[in-house]
Amino acid sequence: MPTPIKMPALSPTMEEGTLARWLVKEGDTVSSGDVMAEIETDKATMEFEAVDEGTIAKIEVPEGTEGVKVGTVIALLAGEGEDASAAAAAPAPKTEASAKPAEPKRETVVPAQAGTSSSEAATSSETNEAPASAGATSGGKATGGNRVIASPLAKRIAEQKGVDLTSLKGSGPNGRIVKADVEGAPVAPAQAGASSVQAQPQAAAAVAPSAPTTLPDFGIPHEDEKLSNVRKVIARRLTESKQTVPHYYLAIDVRLDPLLKLRGELNAALEAQGVKLSVNDLLIKALAKALIQVPDCNVSFGGDTLRRFSRADISVAVAAPSGLITPIIVDAGAKSVSAIAGEMKTLASKAREGKLQPAEYQGGTASLSNLGMYGIKQFEAVINPPQAMIMAVGAGEKRPYVVDDALAIASVMTATGSFDHRAIDGATGAELMQAFKALVEAPLGLVA
Repeated sequence: MPTPIKMPALSPTMEEGTLARWLVKEGDTVSSGDVMAEIETDKATMEFEAVDEGTIAKIEVPEGTEGVKVGTVIALLAGEGEDASAAAAAPAPKTEASAKPAEPKRETVVPAQAGTSSSEAATSSETNEAPASAGATSGGKATGGNRVIASPLAKRIAEQKGVDLTSLKGSGPNGRIVKADVEGAPVAPAQAGASSVQAQPQAAAAVAPSAPTTLPDFGIPHEDEKLSNVRKVIARRLTESKQTVPHYYLAIDVRLDPLLKLRGELNAALEAQGVKLSVNDLLIKALAKALIQVPDCNVSFGGDTLRRFSRADISVAVAAPSGLITPIIVDAGAKSVSAIAGEMKTLASKAREGKLQPAEYQGGTASLSNLGMYGIKQFEAVINPPQAMIMAVGAGEKRPYVVDDALAIASVMTATGSFDHRAIDGATGAELMQAFKALVEAPLGLVA
């Protein structure tokens, strides 16, 4: 009997996706690890790998189909000795109820991270419980000696999440560990702190006033563009954040001259290594160290629970063609600025190409959004749940400024923190802003 290939859950929040492109056709032979299709999730376009070998007997869902529910049979795979042509002629097996995506766990955890300006909260760290794939709770792990049988995709996700494959039971053919097994496994302690709190309240969406399904036509020439999955997520999360999170904002002017001088000296010293630091790299480090100095701001609100994080993972807003996404610099406070620069360059490139893996954009304990390169002087960012604050920084510009009790011309930047008042009191938020300002104005602490 042919094996049904079902629409996978390629991200923890994915309930449906677009089958963007088939990379195989009926009659093709595939092996474990072969890329069969490209699927557009609510975050990015991702590759879907085969977990077993066989022949593609029938493609049930054509490429370009939108809104394909997780668990829907999208193709049939004929194994060795099975008649692929007969399988193609047979009616498609119905998707069992168990294959339907499980209802996301509803927790009272409320948004607490920030996305920038009007569209910034969006795609970084929304993580309801992933829909359960059919059969994900049955079966066993097949081993030969100490060898663990797992698909290449499962191995890659396990490495990213820090999951020990030997502790899992596989639900794939012959006990093979597949992606669903790894995604359902407990994450490593360091990752758990940032990700397990991230379930978002879906009830808020139910009461949120929705935009009209049909826009009125006032006779103005126009062209309608269908929203991508990413843009839909941005719209939903921003609405939830502004409706459920009591924002307050604290702005402070920061003198940049010492930081700019240090950046120039570091770039001269690191030029031979091919490293070039940006102001943003140094600001990421400054925010991370400020959060360590003021740990009461490095928190998430969870209804009757306040989660305190022991390290600062900074989500950094990146504008991608599909919409804003916030890749994460993990433990930024403990990394050198050159390491942050290297990671940020790689993550930003992957974000713009839509190739970020879930582990690279899910989590984070606070966010940084920088619109200074566009000449924006000051803005207030939207908190991106479940984080409790975001730092929005504008352009550095020459302004009159008091230096050593004398009026001078200095390069000054305005930084604005958005805080969740349920988790962070105003005085505590002010402490963080002061710590951030002190680190930027005396930047040797960033390289100590």
